[in-house]
Amino acid sequence: MSSAAAILVAAGPGSRLGAGVPKAFVALAGLPLFIRSLRAVLDAPSIDSVAIVVPAGELRSAQVLVDAHGTWRCAIAIAAGGAERKDSVRAGLAVVDPAAELIAIHDAARPFVLPAVIEAVVAAAARHGAAIAAAPVTDTLKRVDAEGRIETTLPRERMWSAQTPQAFRAELIRDAHRRGTATGGAATDDAVLVERLGARVFVVPSSADNRKITTPEDLRWAEWHLAQAPR
Repeated sequence: MSSAAAILVAAGPGSRLGAGVPKAFVALAGLPLFIRSLRAVLDAPSIDSVAIVVPAGELRSAQVLVDAHGTWRCAIAIAAGGAERKDSVRAGLAVVDPAAELIAIHDAARPFVLPAVIEAVVAAAARHGAAIAAAPVTDTLKRVDAEGRIETTLPRERMWSAQTPQAFRAELIRDAHRRGTATGGAATDDAVLVERLGARVFVVPSSADNRKITTPEDLRWAEWHLAQAPR
């Protein structure tokens, strides 16, 4: 397989979590979220290097935590994030290994990603150019108007809930972010920037356990989930 690097996006403030520290630094069973996600990413054999993007004021503390929690098998760069997610990813692209042919982007707030899912997403990106982890939607979807009234029920058979990692050929994601910066507009994930170029993005099945930790309820679920794991 082509060489692959990962960008771990850990720059969000985490205001909905209400923990008083950036979300990726919140402890989950004694370990910061981003350290748990870093371990998961590096359990994927295809990943040769990692760039972690953290809030601008947390560069030193992030480095201290990385140094304190392991001897890592590859190079780890740390960069300061920006005001929006796409700004943070762009900061990661600036410091990630320039020789990497594939780049996987993962939210640090998803600490339960399986290495097999990372491997499958990277392999799909190598084949197709772009791929994301996603889970089939199981709830019935309703589109509502501004006043909260149901307008229509959407068929869920072809609906998927986007997750990370999302992996791309390096030149494709770099071009997508360059053009996305030039044209502006919101981007809640990296795949949408690639879609705007007209490129095809493929889905790799994941599971609901690859959940993003966003609220106190999510954190309680994560603690419960860890407690269920075999020891």
